[in-house]
Parts: sequence; C-alpha cells; structure tokens
Amino acid sequence: MVVNSDLPPGRAANAAVCAAAPTVASVAGLLGTDTADAQGTVHPGLPWTGCSVLVADPATLRTIRAKAASRPDTFVADVPIAAQSTRVYDEFITAVGEAQTEDIDYCAGSIVGPRNRVDKIVGRLPLMP
Repeated sequence: MVVNSDLPPGRAANAAVCAAAPTVASVAGLLGTDTADAQGTVHPGLPWTGCSVLVADPATLRTIRAKAASRPDTFVADVPIAAQSTRVYDEFITAVGEAQTEDIDYCAGSIVGPRNRVDKIVGRLPLMP
C-alpha cells in the first residue's frame, strides 16, 4: 500500500482502507484462515502477505501506480483524489471519467504481485509514520 504523503492522517487512513477493500475482493487467497482464541472466539483471517503502508509524494505515487498497472503480474487498486473531493459516488464516477489517466492524482494505491516485482516498483519508500 502506498499512500499520498500530502494527506493528513485521517484522509490517509481513509485512502488506505478504500484501496484495501477492492484488493481483498479481487485477489483470491490474500487472507489467511480464521483463527480462534483460547475461549473459542473466532477472529477473521488477516492478509498473510503482510500490510506495509508506505508513503510517497503525489508525483511518485502516480509513477508507481502507472508502473504497477503496466505489469501483467501485478494487481493495482487505486484511490483517485476525486474519491475524497466528491460526496456522491456518481460524482466520483463522472470526475474520474472526465480525466485522462496521466492527469489523475491519487490518495493511495494497493499493489499485489510477486514480492521482488513489487519491491522493484516501490523502491525504498519509507513506511507511513
């Protein structure tokens, strides 16, 4: 997960969650098995791959998203900036639909693929503070 470093904490958390939702829905096998504690309470499975949340400036995030999207072996779920500037989903669809891909800024992007490929795409971005 790469989050726009210009976002305040609440909006960054929102963007990460919004990018995670389609990732979990689209990438089969991403979640580990449910587990029960000693009292038998079941806790849903978490991503077995880990959940690193990195930060990048808007231009770097756009470049990373483009690189990942160009690879057939990576899945990308992005959160265009319009997701946080519109209040109605139809307005979001219109805003994104009117924009050229290269002109879209992003709040966050989730990338799933072979670890070496994803590491090469994201480079040495810092963890979100």
